[in-house]
Amino acid sequence: MSDAPKKSGHGTSWRREIVELAALFLAVGLAHLLATLLGHQDPGPVVLVGLGVAVIVGAAIHKRMGRRPRRSEAALPVDEGAGSPMALWRIRMRVVERPGRLATVAGAFGRLGCNILALHIAPTGSSAITPAGCDALDEFVIEAPPGLALDVLAKALTEAGGHDVVIVPAHVKDLTDPGVQALVLAQRVGADPDRLPEAMAELLRVSQVEWRRPGDTVDEGAELNTTMVISVNPDRALLIRRPELPFTPTEAARAAALTAAARQARYTGTA
Repeated sequence: MSDAPKKSGHGTSWRREIVELAALFLAVGLAHLLATLLGHQDPGPVVLVGLGVAVIVGAAIHKRMGRRPRRSEAALPVDEGAGSPMALWRIRMRVVERPGRLATVAGAFGRLGCNILALHIAPTGSSAITPAGCDALDEFVIEAPPGLALDVLAKALTEAGGHDVVIVPAHVKDLTDPGVQALVLAQRVGADPDRLPEAMAELLRVSQVEWRRPGDTVDEGAELNTTMVISVNPDRALLIRRPELPFTPTEAARAAALTAAARQARYTGTA
């Protein structure tokens, strides 16, 4: 593949040289013809010199014009974001699930140049169904142009039918299927129950999980559903905080199941 450009350039060079050589022969022939026609008259040398100067000027103009970019190429817009890494965002919003709603949201992403990499739909925790549809939490992992402002993105999603839009940075590991991840982590804590805090942090995508004992205080000023306490045994519990993104009922159920797996391994002596 690397030889193709070289062969093409070599062929072009030979063609150019042949054309230049033909032009040289033509110029010499014309000069000789003019000299023969003019004979030894006084204007003869002047005409020849003038032709020579004209050829030199013409060659210079042609060379300069050849260096200028073509108008069509110069008019092409330059994509400043070309080659730049896309930004990963994790977006959660409450929507009224009804036919066509997801297509409207996807259209909003598409108009902004965003690509949907993952989608999870979770119940809001309420079983109420209105005439307009059922309330649900839609969570997306998207890649977006690096220059896209978050307020512009949030406004577009709100206009598409999203409510309480939350946008936080995402990571590649957020693309892992939650069901598969839960099974892998359950196997991990089944083999070693002491790794429960580490597995819990990975499951819920938080930076730190703390041990707590009965009577320890919990931050009462935290926003709703941003703090979760999970009892592991009568003497200890896990305190999990995620201020930037509230926990969903589905995440709470997964955390409880993971804790049960660790508890069973601990007290049945399988670990």
